[in-house]
Amino acid sequence: MGVSRAGFVPAAVVEWDKWCCDTIRENRLRHVQPLAKWPSPIEGDIRDVDFTKHEGLIDLVTGGPPCQPFSLGGKHRGYDDVRDMWPQAVRVVRETKPKAFIFENVKGLTRATFASYLAYIVQQLTYPELTLRADEDWPDHLRRLEKHHTRQPHKKSGLTYNVVYRVLNAANYGVPQKRERVVFVGFRNDLGIEWSFPEQTHSLDVLLGQQASGEYWERHSVPKAHRVTPSRLATRAQSTLISDKNRPWRTVRDAIGDLPDPEREQRKSSLLLNHKFQSGARSYAGHTGSPLDLPAKTLKAGVHGVPGGENMLVRPDGTVRYFTVRESARLQTFPDEFAFHGAWSEAMRQLGNAVPVELATVIAKDVRIHLNAATKAKAT
Repeated sequence: MGVSRAGFVPAAVVEWDKWCCDTIRENRLRHVQPLAKWPSPIEGDIRDVDFTKHEGLIDLVTGGPPCQPFSLGGKHRGYDDVRDMWPQAVRVVRETKPKAFIFENVKGLTRATFASYLAYIVQQLTYPELTLRADEDWPDHLRRLEKHHTRQPHKKSGLTYNVVYRVLNAANYGVPQKRERVVFVGFRNDLGIEWSFPEQTHSLDVLLGQQASGEYWERHSVPKAHRVTPSRLATRAQSTLISDKNRPWRTVRDAIGDLPDPEREQRKSSLLLNHKFQSGARSYAGHTGSPLDLPAKTLKAGVHGVPGGENMLVRPDGTVRYFTVRESARLQTFPDEFAFHGAWSEAMRQLGNAVPVELATVIAKDVRIHLNAATKAKAT
């Protein structure tokens, strides 16, 4: 959705999860933009999809290869996990030869444990046509890719991409959630594009400074008796507020403050899409919920137990409740008209696996600007 909002129109959408496909199909039927312009999703295993018919016709390939193998909340099996779909991401690039690609994954992929495999991913994306041989394991393939990478330029040939990656915090780009993900961006070498990740637009220091000055609380009409500011951090924030050009981090209150409380105002809540109270929330070690006046903690899909067990709001009085699907959608910057298909647990799983729409839009817009500039330069 974020990439489409940046001006790209999908040629194909591939998704293996039934509930996600139902969500896409429902929003297409409801003419929710920009999904109304999407093709019907291909529901199934990406390993069974042939992308060669799109060769040379694609500006951008985007995706999120299943991240459970590398997630801090998962089982950390990495490259030994059958759910690792990075080889398929590389295959899509190889078969379509796009001008650019954007891939997203969990921050856990950058852990020291996976350092060699991270290097392997980058080298494969750089040289997607240098495929794994039948007599190689992946460390042998990595060594061959590294040797190719260090050769003299005139001895290299084939499809090549210039690849950069960085861990980004979605809160720094206007998402009301502290969600760190590693993003890979590559441009085809023949385009001559120089690129870097967009500068962050939002800041923790500005938020804390506004809370310390009272501006934040007054914006939300919060009585002085109910204002809670982390004084230690606010002191630091005040010293940088004047010179900081960024906007404040968006908080949970910023995102959902205008919605009726689904537990205490159930009649009003029932009138809104996907805004139904879910009982059973309780706080315990590792599942403490998100304070109202900071960005939310990372929404999680869950690998065992109830999906999204951490996905709770902590009210100022200390009580907790689960975020509704609609509130979670706002924390992931989906529009209010976007409907999620399935029961609460399935909808929360979709949201926990999603990329924040606004973060994707920021990155994809910048990629599109550079692609358009390269196309214009080539035409002249």
